Amino acid sequence: MKLVTYLKDDNEQLAILVDGMLYDMDQLHPDLPVTIGMFLHYWDDVYPVALVAEQQIKKGMARSFVGMPVKEVTVIAPVPHPSSCRDGYAFRQHVAAARRNRKVDMIPEFDQYPIFYFTNHNSIQGPGDIYCMPDHFEKLDFELEAAIVINRSGRNIKAADADNYIAGLMIMNDMSARRLQMEEMLLNLGPAKGKDFSTVIGPMLVTLDELESLEIPCKEGHTGKSWNLRMTCKVNGIQVSDGNVGDMDWTFAEIIERCSYGVTLNAGDVIGSGTVGTGCFLELNGTGKLNDPNYQEQWLQPGDVVEMEIDGLGLLQNKIVKEDSDFSILALKKV
Repeated sequence: MKLVTYLKDDNEQLAILVDGMLYDMDQLHPDLPVTIGMFLHYWDDVYPVALVAEQQIKKGMARSFVGMPVKEVTVIAPVPHPSSCRDGYAFRQHVAAARRNRKVDMIPEFDQYPIFYFTNHNSIQGPGDIYCMPDHFEKLDFELEAAIVINRSGRNIKAADADNYIAGLMIMNDMSARRLQMEEMLLNLGPAKGKDFSTVIGPMLVTLDELESLEIPCKEGHTGKSWNLRMTCKVNGIQVSDGNVGDMDWTFAEIIERCSYGVTLNAGDVIGSGTVGTGCFLELNGTGKLNDPNYQEQWLQPGDVVEMEIDGLGLLQNKIVKEDSDFSILALKKV
């Protein structure tokens, strides 16, 4: 099932996407909620009802349901107001390449346990414009990721059980202002200001039943579901990244296990995979300069269009826009 949140009379409306048409939840059944937050909160009750309605639409048995072309609405983040947002560090290729480019050894702790950081869940957005301040353009970067959303509360969840807590997958772009990020992390805190201005998810949340045919075994010695889903990113129409969700070394199940240790995860919590190999300019620039000292670094600029695509999860498109302000926090640094 493909779940989309769009604006209807300036309010959030949850719908099912079938063959390019959106069907509002509340017209499918009176017990179905109109927001994804309520849908996730009552997942065990409403998900089966929505599945039945989806099958009726696909079989042409629901002629009373009136669909609207998805191209005619304003699609927003599938989970516009997550209760929290964590981001993992699951792709060994990305970590190893980034460290190699800095001429440091691969950190052995990566293979010992999955890690994550908290980002600003109030800066979640969907397709459309990403507004950036002047300091953000000091090495502005995209990060190509997949993400999940939690569908029921749980605490101390074991990896073997954790896939039952995943509502579905979606594309994530973990936007990064690299200069702000690197400067503050010199003080062994962060990332914070380098990350908190925008995290993009969308364009839809795809439930696990939709991805069953694409499941593959996870990496040896690991636990949880994995999927053969190609991941690409284009900037201004030029492909710059190419990877696969199946390349994750740590599974989402294992990340959930760590996230929920001594902590209650809630329906509506979003968790990202971390960046896929080749999935950001920081890595690509480092590799380019390592191979060619004359390599010209590339960073996102005003007007750039970023298009991320993951098999089965859709296409997430954003445009980089400069805010109408000259205010700089970098200029406030004490000498």
